[in-house]
Amino acid sequence: MNSQDFSIFNMVLHASVVVQCVMLILVCISIASWTAIFRKLFSLKRVKSLNEDFEREFWSGTSLNDLYASAAQNAKQSGPMERIFASGMREFQKLRERRISDAGTLLDGARRAMRASFQREMDVVESNLSFLASVGSVSPYVGLFGTVWGIMHAFTGLAGLQQVTLATVAPGIAEALVTTAVGLFSAIPAVVAYNRFARDIDRVAIHQETFIEEFSNILQRNLGAQAAQASASGR
Repeated sequence: MNSQDFSIFNMVLHASVVVQCVMLILVCISIASWTAIFRKLFSLKRVKSLNEDFEREFWSGTSLNDLYASAAQNAKQSGPMERIFASGMREFQKLRERRISDAGTLLDGARRAMRASFQREMDVVESNLSFLASVGSVSPYVGLFGTVWGIMHAFTGLAGLQQVTLATVAPGIAEALVTTAVGLFSAIPAVVAYNRFARDIDRVAIHQETFIEEFSNILQRNLGAQAAQASASGR
């Protein structure tokens, strides 16, 4: 390769077959990584928007029965927080239909149902996050493998030469180092996105856990008020 041919395209074109295969794998990984990043970005934005809309409606004074009816009717379009609420209300009403009047049993049943729904929702929210972590940790080593192989190939090709100069060594090493650059190009966005999404998902989890506790407190107050009314009417 001549000095005027030191472009990325020419270095990739003149690299060994193994190095080219490693670059192709890294490019495919990078494309899959960016696809996962954009999907996760839009899905988290949708989750936050739906949760905020439901929480706004929840605290607007709408009755719990009306909220539950709306959540049951729009189950497919509802957000995670609304589905958690629906799970708690569904279990609460089932226990009431079985003539269970103990407040502790009612609250524990509703809380367990909401916790189970919370875990399911978080599994969905956290999907593809492990893929980004794997890309961020593995891609540099894949690129390093391609670099080592390319350097070995370059020095093996120089073994039969009588005189070795920097001009004869540089092209092969440059071709090999491109693989490391491609590996870092795949890894860096994945690591940055993983850290950003992990922080956002933690906030979503805390927000939903807080809602579970607040809704449990509302159910407890309602049960206390109903018990007080029943006691007053029985006198």
